[in-house]
Amino acid sequence: MTESGSLFAFIIVSFAFAFILILKKDTIAPPFRRGLALLSIVMVASAFTLLIIHFLRGAA
Repeated sequence: MTESGSLFAFIIVSFAFAFILILKKDTIAPPFRRGLALLSIVMVASAFTLLIIHFLRGAA
């Protein structure tokens, strides 16, 4: 897989993870909820940062 393909896969996975976490927040046990939410925030923020870096480099 190319660099942009890997980036695209990571973006989809991170946003899908955040979306599923939001939909299933009532069924997740309270001790795991905070950790999963923090992991989701880190993944989405890093995906956004990597996307911005990718566009600034001019790689299309």
